[in-house]
Amino acid sequence: MTKHQIEVITSVERRRRWSRDEKERLVAATLEPGASVSEIAHSAGIHVSQLFRWRKELCQISAPSVPQLVPVEVVEALPAPAIPPEPPPISRPRKKASMVMIELGGGRRLRVESDIDTEALARIVDVLARR
Repeated sequence: MTKHQIEVITSVERRRRWSRDEKERLVAATLEPGASVSEIAHSAGIHVSQLFRWRKELCQISAPSVPQLVPVEVVEALPAPAIPPEPPPISRPRKKASMVMIELGGGRRLRVESDIDTEALARIVDVLARR
């Protein structure tokens, strides 16, 4: 562990001014593997949220200020490819669903709609019967 100079403030100064170098040093310490941000903030005498704010400010990747332009070439419109139209989906009139009550024993009941997938129902009943 390295030793750093500690500044003791004995006056009534309300706010400490941090230089950019000091901020960068603290932020760099938080980026070390296994570093605890709260411990670093506590040792520096600042609130954890302040250190996170500095991290956000100093670690921002600046976006280019000038928008990047891409060359564009305008050509004549090509004819659309011939795609065969899809047949409309076959709609089956739905039967009125009714409820089916299955007694599992032990006071347990399972209520399902009559149009449930039978394979799915068999798996559900098999799992519930084992309990």
